[in-house]
Order: sequence, then C-alpha cells, then structure tokens
Amino acid sequence: MNLLNKFYNYAMKQLNVFGEQLPICCEDPMTGFTRSGSCETMDQDHGIHTVCAHMTDEFLAFSKAQGNDLSTPIPEYGFPGLKEGDDWCLCAPRWVEAYEANCAPKIYLTKTHEKTLELVPMKILREYALDIN
Repeated sequence: MNLLNKFYNYAMKQLNVFGEQLPICCEDPMTGFTRSGSCETMDQDHGIHTVCAHMTDEFLAFSKAQGNDLSTPIPEYGFPGLKEGDDWCLCAPRWVEAYEANCAPKIYLTKTHEKTLELVPMKILREYALDIN
C-alpha cells in the first residue's frame, strides 16, 4: 500500500461522536494535533486533542493556571495565542478537568472526535454543545 493510500485510509477513520466524518474545527488559528484544522487523533497523540471547543477567557485562565498557557503567542512555532471566541482542539483530559472545576468551554459535537466518548459521556457533552439542541 503506498503512502497516499495509507493516509486516505487513516483520514477516512476519523469520525465524530455521532460516527460521521469528522469536519474541520478551525483553520484560523490552525488547530488539531496534526495542525490539519480538525480534531483528529492517532496513537502518537498522547494528549488526546479531540474536543472542538469555543474558547472563553475563564477557560484560558484556568488552562494557564494548570500550566498550559494557550493565550500567549509563540511566534517561533507559528502559534498566535488564543483569545475568547477562538475555536480550538482541546485535550479531552483538560476539558474534563475544566468541567470538574466548573469552567469547561462550550463545544461543537459535530467537530469533536469520537475518542472523546472514552472519557466523557455523551449526556455531559450534549450539555455543553453549541451545535446540537
């Protein structure tokens, strides 16, 4: 199997929490573990960057306090820093921590990878959904 076919087969397996093809979360700023714009994941993604979340100042402050400053730009890595209103592929465990601290950001279920369901029940995800009633 050539490299293009391997990539195609890999890409086709990226499904959202509804078992549908995973769409782009955000391309400005470019997000995702592979910086493809979607919350796809793979074995090398130890952080499980699978939750498409809508950033809030409250969550960004929480993440910074936990040691992951998402709001400060890092130009040498092409990272502009996030601000309230940006969409970003969050690590599912960080989203759970924020949920437990009552500061989890709202999410887009249709753009959230199905792997998230291994950590968070659908019932809880639905409570935070921006795109599903």
